[in-house]
Amino acid sequence: MQHAVPAGLVDTGKGNRPSFTDAAPPEQAEPLYERFCQALRDLGVAVETGIFRARMAVELVNDGPVTIILET
Repeated sequence: MQHAVPAGLVDTGKGNRPSFTDAAPPEQAEPLYERFCQALRDLGVAVETGIFRARMAVELVNDGPVTIILET
């Protein structure tokens, strides 16, 4: 399963790729992330996590009926 960052949480004003320049530092962000994942688990949502801040190689196969491009 791949992750998607909800619109409005990142700045895409300068192009299609989100900017995380105003993101919390890792020491602050990781506990928030863990709390969020646990809150989802408490609601009965199946949550799988990986290694926080790990580098990932992601491949996308665009095989759906539509592609939605959001512009702000």
